[in-house]
Amino acid sequence: MKRKIIIFLNVLLIIALGTSCSSKPKSVQSQIFAMDTVMSLTAYGKNSDEAVKAATGEINRLDKMLSANDADSEVSKINASSGSFVTVSGAVLRQIAVAKEVSDRSGGAFDISILPLVELWGFGTDKAHVPSNGEISEAMSKLNYRGIEATDSSVRIPQGTKITLAAIAKGYTSQHLCELFKGMGVSSAIVSLGGNVQAVGVKPDGSKWRVAVQDPNDTAKFLGTVEIADLAVVTSGGYQRYFEENGVSYHHILDPKTGRPAESGLSSVTIVCADGTLADALSTALFVLGEDGAIEYWRSYGGFEAILVTNDGRVVVTEGLKSSFSLSGSYKLQYAGK
Repeated sequence: MKRKIIIFLNVLLIIALGTSCSSKPKSVQSQIFAMDTVMSLTAYGKNSDEAVKAATGEINRLDKMLSANDADSEVSKINASSGSFVTVSGAVLRQIAVAKEVSDRSGGAFDISILPLVELWGFGTDKAHVPSNGEISEAMSKLNYRGIEATDSSVRIPQGTKITLAAIAKGYTSQHLCELFKGMGVSSAIVSLGGNVQAVGVKPDGSKWRVAVQDPNDTAKFLGTVEIADLAVVTSGGYQRYFEENGVSYHHILDPKTGRPAESGLSSVTIVCADGTLADALSTALFVLGEDGAIEYWRSYGGFEAILVTNDGRVVVTEGLKSSFSLSGSYKLQYAGK
């Protein structure tokens, strides 16, 4: 049986239409590998050196805190003590609060208690495989996001449940870094954490940042660009991480209702939102919900915009992006209104 594991880092392109070299302000850049992806930081102007150094340190700190694979992380301690309250940081509490809200609103399409299924399928490891129906059913019996409890300082998960913050941690991290930059006096910066991009202010020349959205059918190209200022752009897609077994591809975005890779009719979902934490959770939830469910969620709750790429070659864009999104590829463009 042939197995092939494929992982795309999915770093969204930043298209910087800069000013002349003579007038360009000082920039400081840093690139590291954390949270299983390449991360890059760029800050301009006053205090950029100190801010980027501080941000790099925060990435490493959060990576250790939030990884379900690190036995000393807060997430692992929660999982090891299922059934009991565990004291945790505000960072973990914030992510769990947002996760539970999106889970409730999406009818469980987003579920941080999905770790037993993720481990069963083995995505991102050399043990990736298609489990049996019985194994999937057993793992699904352990999912219970509704049973997660949180106080002002602690979390308790149901006995036997295991959580992962992998689908929201990068969004929280980008939000945290942008707040850190602003707190240190940086008024222009861009953070790229794999498929998560978030901006502080506008570019040094006063224009908006242009972020390219990757083409899920040709990852060497992008299907369009969106202009942003003080916003996050987060993409989830089945092309980002998958494995092949017996000639069939299985992507990593699992549907909690089936225990299998989501078959929603979507190739990718991009969320544009002021809150990176929320954007990260929504990109996964809406991918699982599919086109109709995603648009209904947007109409019901708002607070974000979305770019949906369908398997049949359409790009569906919510109306709030009409003036900021430009299509570059050969897809058919349509807008979704309220």
